[in-house]
Parts: sequence; C-alpha cells; structure tokens
Amino acid sequence: MFSLPPWQPLAAALVLSGLSLATQAAPLSFQAALDAAERNAPQLAAQRAGIDAARAAAISAGALPDPKLSIGIDNLPVSGTDRWRLKRDFMTMQKIGLMQEVPNAGKRQARVDAADAALARSEIERTLTTLTVRREAALAWLKRYYLERKQALFDDLAHENRLLADVVRAQLASGRGTAADVLSPRQEAAMLAERRDELSRDLALAHSALVRWVGAEASQALQGEAPSYPVGPDRLQGRLQQHPELAVYVATTALAEAQLKEAEAGKRPDWGVEIAYQRRAAQFGDMVSVQFSFDLPIFQSTRQTPQIAARQAELRRVAAEREALLREHRQLLAADLAEYGRLDQAISRQQHDFLPLAQQKVLLQTASYRSGKVDLTAVLAARRELIDVRLKTIDLDSQRAQLATRLHFTYGENE
Repeated sequence: MFSLPPWQPLAAALVLSGLSLATQAAPLSFQAALDAAERNAPQLAAQRAGIDAARAAAISAGALPDPKLSIGIDNLPVSGTDRWRLKRDFMTMQKIGLMQEVPNAGKRQARVDAADAALARSEIERTLTTLTVRREAALAWLKRYYLERKQALFDDLAHENRLLADVVRAQLASGRGTAADVLSPRQEAAMLAERRDELSRDLALAHSALVRWVGAEASQALQGEAPSYPVGPDRLQGRLQQHPELAVYVATTALAEAQLKEAEAGKRPDWGVEIAYQRRAAQFGDMVSVQFSFDLPIFQSTRQTPQIAARQAELRRVAAEREALLREHRQLLAADLAEYGRLDQAISRQQHDFLPLAQQKVLLQTASYRSGKVDLTAVLAARRELIDVRLKTIDLDSQRAQLATRLHFTYGENE
C-alpha cells in the first residue's frame, strides 16, 4: 500500500487551509502585500518607539541641570553654656539657599547637537527598516508566485502524460510497441507526483515566509503579475552613496562630532551660583549671601585631553567603518549587476534556443515512435528534457525578478 511522506499531510493541510481562507477574502496583490507588511511589522513599531524616545530626550538636551535646594544651620555651638542653642550666639544662623550649576555654553550646545543627531539616526534607521520589511515581503510574495507558476506547469504536464498514455495504447492496438510500454506513462506519472510533492513542501515554506512579513493576509490567493523593475547600472551606481545603510553613518558621524565638541568644551570651566537666606535670633539681624563657584580644569593631561583623544578615535572609527561598508556595497552591486546580466542572457537563451529545441525534439521523437522508428524510451527522455527546460525557465525568471526587486528596494524606492 502506498503511504504518503510524513510531511505531506501537514503541507497539504496548510495549502488547503490557505485555499479555504482565500475563498473568503480578497486576493493579495503585490502592492497589497507590501502595504500589509508595512502596516503589521513589529519591527516598525519598535522603530517608532525609538524615535519617540529620541525626540523626548532631545527636549531636555540643552537644559540647565535642576537647581538644588540647601537647608542647614551655620555656626551652631557644641560646647560652653550656649551649646546646642540656636538663638544665643550671634553667629548661629538657620539657612535656606538655592544653588544653580551652569555648564558652559559650548558643552550645552554640543549636547543639543548630539541629541539632534541621535534623533536623525533613529529616523534614518526607521527608513532602513521600512525598506527592509517591504523588500522581504516583496521577495516572499515573488517566491510564492513563481512556485505557483510551477504548480500550474505540473497540471499541464499531468495532462500531457495522459495524452502520451493514449498514444501508447493506440500503438499497441495497431500492433506496434511492446506491452511494457504501457507501464512507462504510469512511471512518468509517479515521477511527476514525486516532484509535485517537493513543490508542495516548497509552497508550504513560502507561505510561512509570507505570513512572517504580511500576517494573516498571506493566506489569500495571489493576484496580478510579478512587477518588472528596470535595472539601470548607471543609475544604481550613481545612487550608491545614498544607500540606506550608508545614510545611517551620516547621523552617526554627526553624533560622534557632537560628542567630540562636548569633550573639547570640557577644557572650559563650568560655573554655578548659590543664593542663601540666613536667619538669626531676634536680637541679631538676618543675612543674605551670594556665592559663585567655578570648575578648575587644571589637570587636563589626565582628564580632558584623554577624553578628547577618545572621541577623535571614535570619529576615525566611524569614518573607517563607513568606507569599509561603501567598498563592500560597491563590490556587491558589481556582483549583482553581473549576475543580472547573466540571468538576462540565460532567460533569452532558454526562450529562443533551449525551449523551442526541446519542444521540437519531443514532437520529432513522438512522430518517430508512432512510425516505429524509435522506442518509447527516446520519447520519455525528450519529455524529461522539456520538463527540465520549462522548470529552469521559471527558476531563472524568479531569480531575475527577485534580484531586480532587491536592487529596487535597496537603491530605488527611497528616492
């Protein structure tokens, strides 16, 4: 008794459940998948929260520190006949004061610049995340789309196999061929069923990938054709400097520069002021005092100078990382463009050479079989070659479409 592979019932259940849901909802077009991904992505919700946090932090970046309230007693006797008495000695005072520290203007401005740079970086990172989400949703939609094209091809192949079985029976009825030829179409059907099982597995995986980026709407039937994005080498190379991952380094560099300015501002003294009211006994007059304080950055060689050197090194690190990333993307773009050119040539060759030749070969071998010049094995071999050519054509279309889509969402959509 024939038994199904252990994974096949699960794959079939996923596909059938998807189909049942699809009958109750509107079809999922390519653009609808992108919109749903952007609407439902938890990554974007996290980025929005990060932007809100950076924007809130920027409000207080240049503000003065909170003032300090001081309450105390000055000159309280601890010995003699007036010890622990607040109103006997003329020097004893109850004091309440307010103190405000004032960092120098350069340091405050540097903190504002750093907060603005952090906010700008959060916004650029959100743009990058949006592009990533849309790109991955697009690739998942295309993966499922081309697998469904393969599935439709297998339906055609099953129909052709039934026609071949009719030809074999007709040959036997006319006294040609052998009795074993009757088994060959059945063997072909089993081989097609095995490859269809692999395709069902791939479809189940593609469906789960689309669910990850789109959500429950991924269970809907796909609608429309795959998009066709133009791939212009000159335009893409011209936009290399605006690659979203490189754009992050613009804000990162601004943040590092602001931190360097804050470290340099540490060489200039901060200051503070304190105003206090001092109350004495009734027989003595109350007093008011004003006091100013200044930082003395006199140990710069062990404090400010090393901090400045650290920030300068951080700025150099950011610049070097950006240059390394730019070179990496330049190499990746060159590789992608070369691969796109290869796929273009391969698809053209499939459509104009391999596919027509394979189809003609099947027709010739079938005619030769009917006339008794070749056996059925030659016909089956020609059919397998045609099947492989058809499947490879779909694979090449899929690879080219996914590569063009990836390039578009990396360099084009953020224009």
